Amino acid sequence: MSDPVVVGDSAQELLTERRGPVQWITFNRPQARNALTWNMYARLEEVCRAVNQDHAVRAMVLTGAGGQAFVAGTDIGQFRAFKTEQDALEYEASGNRLMNTLESVRVPVIAAIAGACTGAGAAIAAASDIRIGSPSARYGFPIARTLGNCLSMANYTRAVALLGFARTKDLIMRARLMDAREMLDAGVLSEVTADEASLLARAQELAEEVSSYAPLTLWATKEALRRVRDRLIP
Repeated sequence: MSDPVVVGDSAQELLTERRGPVQWITFNRPQARNALTWNMYARLEEVCRAVNQDHAVRAMVLTGAGGQAFVAGTDIGQFRAFKTEQDALEYEASGNRLMNTLESVRVPVIAAIAGACTGAGAAIAAASDIRIGSPSARYGFPIARTLGNCLSMANYTRAVALLGFARTKDLIMRARLMDAREMLDAGVLSEVTADEASLLARAQELAEEVSSYAPLTLWATKEALRRVRDRLIP
């Protein structure tokens, strides 16, 4: 197993590590519950593109450092610099570009979720292929009681595809979070680990499992199901 490598110019906000055929990406701002900076947006895109060029990578795992959050949205301090409507539109475009890039990764993407998975984190998890969680996992878009903004149309589509119309409305209109049991029952999570400590080991085990299967089948299935979703929810 290699040592984690720091990527990007902002110190250690995003870490990458290769574990056999599995590329790990860790959101590493535990003091801010791994809230995303613009640097993290850009670097995650870069790593996704690099994975697509490296055919030794057969699966990818996303997780958050510290155990308190997967990703708790975007760092809201950055929004203080917004001065115009165009600033907001460019933010939405950058978010959509990131999610599209993540969905286009040719290998299975597994989100290993402990703690809060909210806002941009919930969108990243929805754009992943498989999600597993620890007992502390929480999921939702509590924007009605935080920023008072709304999702992009693309992220509403991802949320509805994952949760259904009724549950998406319920989560957003009540600004509530699903707990791990509800996430499992709703199909957001494929499984919940017995405890917090076993989450990352289980994610590696699952990634190695999917790495052993026919890569063309997995890629074609990812792309076909993305197209099905976009036809069902245009």
